[in-house]
Amino acid sequence: MDKQKMVDWAVFLLRIAAGIIFVEHGGTLLFGWFGGAGVENLPPLILAAGILEFAGGIAVLLGLFLRPTAFLLSGLMAVAYFMAHAAKGFWYAPPANGGDPAALFAFIFLFFAAYGAGIHSIDAYLKSRK
Repeated sequence: MDKQKMVDWAVFLLRIAAGIIFVEHGGTLLFGWFGGAGVENLPPLILAAGILEFAGGIAVLLGLFLRPTAFLLSGLMAVAYFMAHAAKGFWYAPPANGGDPAALFAFIFLFFAAYGAGIHSIDAYLKSRK
């Protein structure tokens, strides 16, 4: 397998994993999956984050409008880091303030905003039809 095919498959697998995890996070907030609170108990800001995570996770999973979606989700994760984790101790490293998943997702989505959806995505299919 040549180097570009390996990169294509690695990006595909990263996109699928990130999409599934984000759908699960949004489902936890919105629908109470995995012991989450569910919509009736959420403050408006957390509700908005849950909607973005669930809908954005589906878009990432499918590779649909990935560049703008990933840019939005990167910003969401940056805001989550600074509001929820850095507030616990800005000068602490992310493992100490619990913010490593938010920081990592911010950069993963920033990568997708720059790179695009890659192979096996609706974006690639739509591009090939033009």
